[in-house]
Order: sequence, then structure tokens, then C-alpha cells
Amino acid sequence: MTIQDTIEQRGIHEVLHFTTNKGITGILATGFLKARKLLSEDYYLEHIYQYNCKDRSRDMAWEGYVNLSITSVNRQLLGISSGKWHANEDGWWCILSFTPDICSHPGVYFTTTNNMYSNGVKRARGVEGLNAMFASQITQWPGRILCRPSEIPDNQPTCEQAEVLYPEQISLKYLQKIYVMNNDIAVNLESIKIIFSEWQNVPCEINVNLF
Repeated sequence: MTIQDTIEQRGIHEVLHFTTNKGITGILATGFLKARKLLSEDYYLEHIYQYNCKDRSRDMAWEGYVNLSITSVNRQLLGISSGKWHANEDGWWCILSFTPDICSHPGVYFTTTNNMYSNGVKRARGVEGLNAMFASQITQWPGRILCRPSEIPDNQPTCEQAEVLYPEQISLKYLQKIYVMNNDIAVNLESIKIIFSEWQNVPCEINVNLF
């Protein structure tokens, strides 16, 4: 069985990444969602980039990868990012939805939980790595075990913090839509898309349940 077979069998329709208004501006300007270590190396992005996560000290070795989620974002991290690390900043958040076929690209890793949980996370490439995200039991760290609920959808990893780690950068040709929380943000996003007209036809969808 291939990665694509598993994606179709589980009904996986999207791979997600959340970012700020500054983040989406840089992403649309360059045409790529870039890994953290590449942001300061880009002439344009070095002036506007803003880290979602303030502290990556526990997984610095993986800063060359883009962190994504399958089916739903890591709400815990999004809550900390928006409600704590960036709570006093003006701006808004959005979620980028990529086609699931990016999971079959070379060099992609899959993790069973948050990549920074070094004492519990399992990382692997290929079908083995993808299937491990949906295991009946997941260890986040020693003493913290998650059991897969019977009612969880087939396309949702057992741990909401499970990650897809994509090497270096993802082309926006795989971007299928952008989610926002309300109409005001949708209007702001559309004004940014007009500036970068190449991506003007990427749909914007209001879906508060994802945030």
C-alpha cells in the first residue's frame, strides 16, 4: 500500500498550517510556505516574518522543516500562539489548506505527537510513518499515553498534536484554500490576495470550528 492509497482509504482531504496576517503576506509574496530556518535568509521575508512559536529550543534540529497537521490543526499550540505569545499584537490568524498528496513528496516525515516531545514522539517516513499517526495508542511522553477514541474520524490522527514535517518549503501550487474565522478577516485577506494576484483565485472560506 502506498501513501496515496492510505490517504484515499482514510478520506484525508487536507494538510493544514496556521499562520498570522504577516505570515500569509510573506507566503503569498514568495509563493512558498517556508521552514523556519529559511525565513531570515529571504530578502523579502527578513523584514516581515513572525514566528508562530516563540520557543523551538526542543526541536531545533528540525527547523528546516515546515510543521503541518492532518485534518485539524494543533488547537493547543494555536491557542498558546494567539492567546499568549502574540496576545498583545494587532493582527489575525488564518489556516492554509494544502492538498494531501504533499505527504507523498520526497523527504516528508510523519510524527505521532508534537515533534518537540523527544521522549515520546516517533518519527518515520513513508506509509509506516503515516499509519503510525493513527495508532490505537500514542505515547506523548513517559507516563502520558493517549488511546484512540472509537468515535474519532478515520482521517484524524490519534493525537491532535501529530505533525507532518515537510522539508524546506512547500509551493503554493498545492494550496487549495485558506480558512479564516470571520467575514472581517476574509475581507482583509482578499485585499492581500489582490496585491499578489497570482493567488487571487485561491478560495477563502470562513470556518470558525477549525480555530
